[in-house]
Amino acid sequence: MHHDDTVGTARKKQEVEIEGRRLAVTNLDKVLYPSGFTKGQVIEFYIRMANWVLPHLEGRPITLKRYPDGIHAAHFYEKDAPKYTPDWVRTFEVQRRNLDVFIRYIVIDDLATLAWCANTANLELHPFLHKAPRVDRPTAVAFDLDPGEGADLKTCATVAYRLKEIFDAAGLAAFPKVSGSKGMQIYVPLNTAVTYEQTQPFARGLAQRLEKEMPELVVSEMAKAKRTGKVFIDWSQNSDFKTTVSVYSLRAKRDEPYVSMPVKWAELRNAGALNFSPEDAFARLEKLGDLWSEVLTLKQKLPRKAA
Repeated sequence: MHHDDTVGTARKKQEVEIEGRRLAVTNLDKVLYPSGFTKGQVIEFYIRMANWVLPHLEGRPITLKRYPDGIHAAHFYEKDAPKYTPDWVRTFEVQRRNLDVFIRYIVIDDLATLAWCANTANLELHPFLHKAPRVDRPTAVAFDLDPGEGADLKTCATVAYRLKEIFDAAGLAAFPKVSGSKGMQIYVPLNTAVTYEQTQPFARGLAQRLEKEMPELVVSEMAKAKRTGKVFIDWSQNSDFKTTVSVYSLRAKRDEPYVSMPVKWAELRNAGALNFSPEDAFARLEKLGDLWSEVLTLKQKLPRKAA
């Protein structure tokens, strides 16, 4: 099914067929964002976005982040696939550390699964940095730049440019995206045989180096209370049990929906303008294509030393 008006015109509940799968979509008129964006529009967004987002989700276990009554009501993270998950949805079991317990994660490999997840009011997509079955092998190093109070996307951009200088000196290509919330992420694609035991110390080493170089701007440890006006570089995302918001995901952080979007390095000079509504996102993709396509394919090796 392409994004015709099958979903948009439905009211309470109807069945649609997507790639041969029968899917009951429900409560399509329910407003999930105070601006008036409905559950039907969320499903429609992900159907339209499928060609762009699916390559970045394929093979990756995912944590659902569900907002059944809208962004200001109670929401929850859901790791285990719900009992009513259709049998055609791919899942992958991961043993919880040191426990005889398994989590059955959903893997979004196709349009029907993407639409099914959207129908559960899963607004945000949070995949792992690895693909099943190699849960020990991240495909990239992620740097999550999170501005504290008084800091913003411009502050993040200053820190991001310093990171880029270090990557450039090491011969590493890096790819920024705005989170769709307050901060941004930078990915260094690897797509080679590497483990979190290598990527996390690398990320932590760089975060600590920047904290020393730019103490007025950077903190590297979450526990520090004094983050006002500073950017926290969250290196701990490089863990086999942590997920990061996907590129091309909606965010549930503001009264209007915004999208986590790749940006060009040069665009960070005007960081204040980097907010993308769903329609902005589609117009940008039509014009620029997937600025993150290389994140999926570029093979790079970490330097032996973190800095």
